[in-house]
Amino acid sequence: MSGEGTGAPRYDRPVAATTPETYLEDLNSAQREAVLHTEGPVLVVAGAGSGKTRVLTRRIAHLLRAVGVRPPEILAITFTNKAAAEMRERVERLVGAQARAAWVMTFHAACGRILRREAQRLGYRSSFTIYDQADQVRLVKQCLEELDRDPKRFTPRGIHSQISSAKNQLVGPAEYAERVASFYDQTVAEVYDLYQRKLYASNAVDFDDMLYLTVEVLERFPEARERWQKAFRYILVDEYQDTNHAQYRLLQLLAERHRNVFAVGDPDQSIYAFRGADIRNVLEFERDFPGARTIALEQNYRSTQSILDAANGVIRHNRERKEKTLWSELGEGEPVRVVEVEDEHAEARYVAAEIAALVEQGYAGSEIAVFYRTNAQSRVLEDVLVRQGIDYQVIGGPRFYERAEIKDLVAYLQLLANPDDAVSLLRIANRPRRGIGDSTLARLQAHADALGISLWEATGQPEAAGVGTAPQKAVRAFRATIESLMSAARELEVPELIEAVLERTGYLAALEAERTVEAQGRIENLQELVSVAREWREQASAPTLSGFLQEVSLYSDQDELRGDRSLVTLMTLHNAKGLEFRAVYMIGMEEGIFPHARSIEEQGIEEERRLCYVGMTRAMERLTLVHASSRMLYGGRSYNLPSRFLDELPEGRVERDRLRPASWSSYGAPGRSQAPPRADAPALATGDSVRHATLGEGVVVGVEPGGVVTVRFADDGSERRLVLDYAPLERIA
Repeated sequence: MSGEGTGAPRYDRPVAATTPETYLEDLNSAQREAVLHTEGPVLVVAGAGSGKTRVLTRRIAHLLRAVGVRPPEILAITFTNKAAAEMRERVERLVGAQARAAWVMTFHAACGRILRREAQRLGYRSSFTIYDQADQVRLVKQCLEELDRDPKRFTPRGIHSQISSAKNQLVGPAEYAERVASFYDQTVAEVYDLYQRKLYASNAVDFDDMLYLTVEVLERFPEARERWQKAFRYILVDEYQDTNHAQYRLLQLLAERHRNVFAVGDPDQSIYAFRGADIRNVLEFERDFPGARTIALEQNYRSTQSILDAANGVIRHNRERKEKTLWSELGEGEPVRVVEVEDEHAEARYVAAEIAALVEQGYAGSEIAVFYRTNAQSRVLEDVLVRQGIDYQVIGGPRFYERAEIKDLVAYLQLLANPDDAVSLLRIANRPRRGIGDSTLARLQAHADALGISLWEATGQPEAAGVGTAPQKAVRAFRATIESLMSAARELEVPELIEAVLERTGYLAALEAERTVEAQGRIENLQELVSVAREWREQASAPTLSGFLQEVSLYSDQDELRGDRSLVTLMTLHNAKGLEFRAVYMIGMEEGIFPHARSIEEQGIEEERRLCYVGMTRAMERLTLVHASSRMLYGGRSYNLPSRFLDELPEGRVERDRLRPASWSSYGAPGRSQAPPRADAPALATGDSVRHATLGEGVVVGVEPGGVVTVRFADDGSERRLVLDYAPLERIA
């Protein structure tokens, strides 16, 4: 695993004498043009693996050594501290210590430096405090309490997310209030206004303010704008396709005087719309900066031509892009493989067996990665890798059974099975928040210790423990909820019990109230635990709650990662950007999963296709795309069509395989029998009402040739494309 355009040996090796001949010698013609075209606006459309960091660092070296620019006149901006540090180090290797005086840093670091000098114009002192994420959420909570708003309905984290989004769009409290369209929006507007007033009174700013207030200074005060425009003769920005509106406006203001803005980005890799990134910033660069020169970096130094041909074939179906075609001198390489398997278990067994075979061939585990669209998809693969002793790491989050929401739900189940389990009770007594604080729990524990009773028994005597009136009410309500679930546990099977816990405890409602991408991911993980329980019930001879908890403990009590073993990497596609691996497996390539049904509605199919392109272009030598005929995910089994992205692959250099149960003997596990085609598949037309065995009731909104229908389901509003011969679907009057 390594970064975009990896390694000093390949790119910025130390040079003995820094002259144009030395720092230009290993650049291709397009890279050289980008380095040498120093005057006026330039857009570099940098394809995946095309050496964009090399171009940025060599351009800075050229400005310093050949053009005679003073280091402080250069502002080079990127998105992460790690990327900024790498860029500074590589420039310093090229030109020496003078590079340290250039502004090579993140957006927030640059704005922080500017704002320290200009804060007084806005009424802040230059010693202002910067609140971190925890401080910000805590302050939002205080605002909600002052406004007498229910934090269960209006969660602080969710409200803060809305405020952050508004600031990134340069929408202040007054303008936000004018756009109110619901009671929720009204609450956000009131909290936003109070939140900003409290920040100001404390001489504090949050991370979003650093951009927001810097733009405000430059827009409101001409003398400040002129000062900073004059200061920066040359502005370079990396990952331009990921800029939001505030970042775009900042760059536009700073570059207005000299117009020497050098933007490096790739619209085909714009995958962060949910964070506020606006692809129009890169698509409309020439309009925003008239006379701009556009240079495409198309030579790829990472992947074989077969992989690039496949990726080019998919991304060509997007309209929002700038035309380019990646090519490589690394040879054709192995064909891209598209593999159809029976279900998610066959998928996991296949990928695990492939990984084991690659390791035997000499691959290091760290050279192999598995990508998926949502975190919940890793669970089945993790189970197989654990059983087969293949060491792995999950990037961007803990392993499935180590995720906080999974541990919370398991703790609820453990308490139902064993009320004397004090550790589980302490974990979930106030999850979600219900007014049972640490001091209340400490009083209950002290009371239990004094009487020699369990903590659970002490919850039945809160007044005797000295608990205050309001917490007493919360403790009694909590105890009543657990008692009702204990009764339910005697009647319900484990999957239904899990669903009851999620509903009756308010855990699911609290996550839904957050209205954040992170909360939605946690909901999907909890739904996946329902899938775990349903699969376990199918196999268990005596499906009891204690039996299920014992099964889960086999995975949740895994040993810590051992030493420096080379680990296979599992990650979502969003986390894969900027990395590269010799072998990549992309799983779950099915309609509704990838492309993801919800994301198609929110960001559109083109962003999903860009995400596919990013995943494919991480592979250096081997790329395998896997789809399943059926899949249990989020608590229900579905029969999805193969992803449309698989249909968009060019036929040349792509091999397609279908693995059936008989094929699994070599993988050490029997295949499950595939759901047979139905003999009684209903004839459906648009507008028909239908019922799905696991997804509930819905309406047919589309009918395609070959027995494929699109159904919009009432429960969650999602649309699924289903094959009538396999889907458990019936027409209802």
